[in-house]
Amino acid sequence: MLANTSLDLIMRDVFLELPEFVPGCRTVLKLEGHHITGSIKIKPAIALIEAAEARGLATPGLTTFIESSSGNLGVAMSCVCASKGYGFICVTDPMVTQANLKAIHAYGGRTIVVDRRDANGGFVGTRIETIRQICAEDPNCVWLNQYSNPANAQAHREQTAQEILRSFSAPEWLFIGVGTSGTFMGCAEVFKLESPSTQLVAVDPVGSVSFDRAPGKRLIPGIGASQKPQLLDASQADFVVSVTERDTIATCRDVARRYGILLGGSSGSTLAAIATLSPQMTRGDTLVVIAPDLGEKYLDTIYDDAWVARHFSSENRAVEMSS
Repeated sequence: MLANTSLDLIMRDVFLELPEFVPGCRTVLKLEGHHITGSIKIKPAIALIEAAEARGLATPGLTTFIESSSGNLGVAMSCVCASKGYGFICVTDPMVTQANLKAIHAYGGRTIVVDRRDANGGFVGTRIETIRQICAEDPNCVWLNQYSNPANAQAHREQTAQEILRSFSAPEWLFIGVGTSGTFMGCAEVFKLESPSTQLVAVDPVGSVSFDRAPGKRLIPGIGASQKPQLLDASQADFVVSVTERDTIATCRDVARRYGILLGGSSGSTLAAIATLSPQMTRGDTLVVIAPDLGEKYLDTIYDDAWVARHFSSENRAVEMSS
């Protein structure tokens, strides 16, 4: 493979089977962490900016794009902006990993870290409020709004869903973690038409309000929301599974030791959801699980014993310290 630009470095057909993750079933991860910038977010980042260009909203050397992100989209957009000659500001919060913060800066982006929680205990509302204030003061700032922009879902409708169906024409189950809901909605639209027998599972962390559940404090970025995503149509999910962060951490650590791969928190959450529905699975079923990123960005958090001990008490033995 010889790429013309860094934005061509999207590894579309990388899958990893996890033997006996569910006894009698085939569990396959769609690994999205091998793209440039290390996550699935490069797809919507390109789509969001290209949509703005098509609408005449972008001038290289003049326009500064601004976006709210817990990390991965911020890194992806800073990469795209560097490649295309735009400025970039990421409005994020204290949950962002240091690896993602440093990557945004390395690409030439700027970061604003808000620390005031919104009404639901998260930071999305505060991040959006900050963006609106900045855009009101600077006419060269353009907010693409990943939470409502149809280009977000379109990227996954045209890419992620088709990539899965090329390799697995009609999997019995598709598990997708829900953050902005772009991945879920894009894939749901395609699967409802092209593989209607596939059970679509939306995975949400406990404390997220995306599916009208009680708000709560969350520590793992990249999945869930403190404001319901405008793109989300909950009726498209055949099942919605809420996962505790303790189960997320336990799953990430278990997969690292059993299968030799470090997964990010959203990937661990999505895998952890399988246990809830395993009684409804039939021997021979194929489960496809979208893994948005890998775990290197989380070595200081979910894979760090001190961080886990600080934030999660020993009352739940599912989160064990490494020996």
